[in-house]
Amino acid sequence: MRTLVSSFQDFFRTEAAGGILLLFCAVVAFAWANSPLAASYADLWGMYVTVGAGSFEISKPLLLWVNDGLMALFFFVVGLEIKREVLVGELSNPKKAALSVIAAVGGAAIPALIYVAVNAGIGSPERIAGWGVPMATDIAFALGVLALLGTRAPLALKIFLTALAIADDLMAVMVIALFYTAELKLGALALGVGLVALLAVLNKLGVRKTWPYALIGLVIWVAFLKSGVHATVAGVLVALTIPASRIIDAPAFLERAQGYLATFADKMKPGQAEPTGEQMYALHALEESVEAVETPLARLEHGLHGFVAFFVMPVFALANAGVALGAGAGALLTDAVALGIAAGLIVGKPVGVLALAWVAVRTGLASLPEGVSWRQMVGVAFLTGIGFTMSIFIANLAFTTDPALLDSAKLGILVASLVSGVVGYVLLRTSSPAAVSKA
Repeated sequence: MRTLVSSFQDFFRTEAAGGILLLFCAVVAFAWANSPLAASYADLWGMYVTVGAGSFEISKPLLLWVNDGLMALFFFVVGLEIKREVLVGELSNPKKAALSVIAAVGGAAIPALIYVAVNAGIGSPERIAGWGVPMATDIAFALGVLALLGTRAPLALKIFLTALAIADDLMAVMVIALFYTAELKLGALALGVGLVALLAVLNKLGVRKTWPYALIGLVIWVAFLKSGVHATVAGVLVALTIPASRIIDAPAFLERAQGYLATFADKMKPGQAEPTGEQMYALHALEESVEAVETPLARLEHGLHGFVAFFVMPVFALANAGVALGAGAGALLTDAVALGIAAGLIVGKPVGVLALAWVAVRTGLASLPEGVSWRQMVGVAFLTGIGFTMSIFIANLAFTTDPALLDSAKLGILVASLVSGVVGYVLLRTSSPAAVSKA
């Protein structure tokens, strides 16, 4: 249990710090797109980048390399997180998972219904296609806000929000795969699905090296890219095939570890400040032994999490948050698309999360996390309205033919995420620790 808590705290620190960097990049992108250098912003992300040659060539604007390529890595890590949570985390225990999953369902369904209600009858089918946009929660931003609260946000509250956001991510991935898929090319799709099955077989056969999964995963990404199913779905599917267990010779491992520690202890000298060469060798050997028994899933998640949090997501924000306002800012913000998204995130998210959480607790299906009050639940419910990364990503899929609708959607997401974050922060900031302890 202590290991799980420690792992979560490391995860939380990475997500929270990444969320702050994400906010910074979003502000830079917005300012850049509305500055005298706005043309350079559009030129940079519209610049074509070509990889490969001949019939194996892929040529896309830099923006799409970010959204289809880098974000596939983001979704790969999301897939690893989902698998970990289901196997050993908060979602592994049905009783513990119930509150997060039920709340996540409410937080996805109500915003979608509100969006459809606002945009119904306007006449454009593409407007209705944006119903998936307000369903999502940006886990990095939400945890970043919690980090600003310090000890006012208990660990149980952070774990609840993380589990809810991961369940939310799972639903978002399903929505992307089922409802935001272009015209299918069955040959490429069959190849991709067949290779995913091959990775599952490798897992069953006990292949624990990560390079076969990486190489075949790259081919799967290309196959999905060509198939019409969004390439980021490949990231999640590949992640679900990564081995989450490892068979070890426990007595042999213990003997080696004790031997290295004994070597380190034998070379200890009174007042020693720096380790000797032999001690450093023992430490490195111990570290390699520990890494050798770590599961591929844990090794990949730990190895990629920082890169995704501090590079992939900030670059995505830089590439996608630059909404040029110009003279039509008012029209963009008052368009039904922006209003539907804003209402879904600011109102629908907290209402959906709280309503189904209350029903789950009242009916005995779940219980509030230990030390968490209903006032704090209200604050966290508002934080789930920070849709940013996932919402913008789905907006890019929903509004492919009308740039004005896409800009309106992005502006609605930015405003709603800001309002949700501020309201959630204030509610949690004003929650009394004494009241929480009695909850």
